[in-house]
Amino acid sequence: MSGISKLKQNIIIKKIDSETVNLSIMNNEMLMAIVGQFDQNLKNLSKYTNTDVYFRGNSITCKGGKENLTIFCEAIKFLMNKYLITNIIEKEDILLSVRKNTEIDESNVKSFKQLIKTPKKSVIARSEKQSEYIKALKENDIVLSLGPAGTGKSFLAVSVAVTLLMEKKIDRVILSRPAVEAGEKLGFLPGDMKDKVDPYLRPLYDALYELFGADKIDKKIESGEIEIAPLAFMRGRTLKNCFAILDEAQNATETQIKMFLTRIGENSKLVVNGDPSQIDLINKTHSGLVKSKNILKDLKEIKLIEFDHNDVVRHPLVSKIIRAYQKKSTDDKS
Repeated sequence: MSGISKLKQNIIIKKIDSETVNLSIMNNEMLMAIVGQFDQNLKNLSKYTNTDVYFRGNSITCKGGKENLTIFCEAIKFLMNKYLITNIIEKEDILLSVRKNTEIDESNVKSFKQLIKTPKKSVIARSEKQSEYIKALKENDIVLSLGPAGTGKSFLAVSVAVTLLMEKKIDRVILSRPAVEAGEKLGFLPGDMKDKVDPYLRPLYDALYELFGADKIDKKIESGEIEIAPLAFMRGRTLKNCFAILDEAQNATETQIKMFLTRIGENSKLVVNGDPSQIDLINKTHSGLVKSKNILKDLKEIKLIEFDHNDVVRHPLVSKIIRAYQKKSTDDKS
């Protein structure tokens, strides 16, 4: 039975009048997952869709304008479909459900199929592009991903990398990035190499802890199975049986990215992530990310993934902010 057929079996939608709709959800466990603890999920949906929502028994009643009612109903169907596949509703799903492109169709169902199971939570593709990205991370030896913040580039790469490590399909995960913020150089920062690099890799640490737990990750770091290495320290190495992630690659030069990619050895995967709109180099023309993309785009062995504002999975306002800055940048060039 298809996901859409299962969805139809579990919901009855009844239009009361032009401004009111009633949704009856037959599966009680699914209903409670959607409603959330202390009705928090429904409260957030009400806020995000600008509707008034009431919950009683197995029914959810929603009042609002025609367009807002449609968004609310599609959001509920999205959450139901997510629950049918993963058996869980997370707070991030509430934000995602109100996005304009979440209407349930067959392509949407397929995006859920790229599921990454970690000890603390299941990670799903939240857009078609994310689904393509996860597939590339699993199947390709080298992946380049470009796009704005909040599209899941780093989070998904870490999810796949450490899952492969836990499954003993690789021996090591290497996390690396250039350290250039505010013109700082590693030699002037206090502590050993890990202490110097840690602040720059905090987003990756956050993803690791969220997915696998701090104790488990700290043990992997202590044993060397997860290695933290500045990009400059990658020179001269051959990376075998590992998954290496170069994050914030917009702050690396073309030569540095070439050096990183040519470290690849037997049974290894390399991922280069970056946002061309957030270059911190003093001379922005020195950034090698877009240059490397153009040089390597015709190599069929290397998968190129380009995200845009439609793939942002943070607060809906983030996507609007990114579009506004992109428009200003375009206007400035014209």
